Amino acid sequence: MGIKRNKPGISTKALKPDKLSWKEDFRKNGILYLLFLPVLVWEILFHYLPLPGILMAFQDFSISKGLFGSKWVGFEHFVELFTGSGFPLAFRNTVAMAILSLTIGFSASIIFALILTTFPHKRFRRLAQSASYLPNFVSAVVMCSLATEFLSEKGAITMFLSLFGADKQNWLANPDIPVFWLIYTFIGIWQGMGWGSIVYVASISNISGELHEAAAIDGANRFQRIWHVTLPGILPLIVMMWTMNVGIVLKLVGGNILLLYMPQTYDVADVLSTYTYRMSFGGSANYGLSTASGLFQSVLGLILLVTSNKLSKRAAGYSLF
Repeated sequence: MGIKRNKPGISTKALKPDKLSWKEDFRKNGILYLLFLPVLVWEILFHYLPLPGILMAFQDFSISKGLFGSKWVGFEHFVELFTGSGFPLAFRNTVAMAILSLTIGFSASIIFALILTTFPHKRFRRLAQSASYLPNFVSAVVMCSLATEFLSEKGAITMFLSLFGADKQNWLANPDIPVFWLIYTFIGIWQGMGWGSIVYVASISNISGELHEAAAIDGANRFQRIWHVTLPGILPLIVMMWTMNVGIVLKLVGGNILLLYMPQTYDVADVLSTYTYRMSFGGSANYGLSTASGLFQSVLGLILLVTSNKLSKRAAGYSLF
């Protein structure tokens, strides 16, 4: 009466998945935990232990008095940050380079992955793919030194541009908008395009070939197959990578600028990262102001991440969280 009977020969225990204790789980997956250990140590040392340092943004911090002995000043550093003469230019340049990075820079890896996966000659494709990875493993100092040489008054890129009527000049010293912004964006593409295309190449390779065959039978050309088959197939990955990039783009902008900019281009090259660096390690170190600047970037990045995630969910139906 109202009681469900088990079928003969099948026990209730067999229907439930075995639940491992933490000791058994560690014994079974110990190698995986060991592989994760360096990442865990890195996160704790460089992301969690420094968190109390956020308090400096609200203090007149003194090294001699320490974190808990310094005088509290509330939001004074934030007022100084937003009303300072250097902040508006740094914020403008950061936003401009971030937009270029999220448009030209972000799409470059996708376009390169599409070219690699549709190119018919396998040997050339593998060679191009391997060669594109190399700049990612070259140090920033070397990359910026090469860029400085190529863009100097007698550099290779300058001489090439002069064939089309451009002036022979040191392009890195050009203070006109958006020369430095574009140079910085294309250096980032040069360094990260190949490495960033790896996930897209892997995702494109997992798209069923039957879909392409069916589209070809229906008369679709190569571009139409890319637009209607390949891009929809990798759209969830594009949305995920876009959302992640939006969240960290303000932190990433400025990585190589300290090695590239000069007094002539301070007005167009100074960004929030270099502004924060100068506040921390300049002639008169102001740790409170630099911490306020860093905290502002983090909070703004979080807002952009959440906003981008919601917009992606509404527009494309996919979201990161």
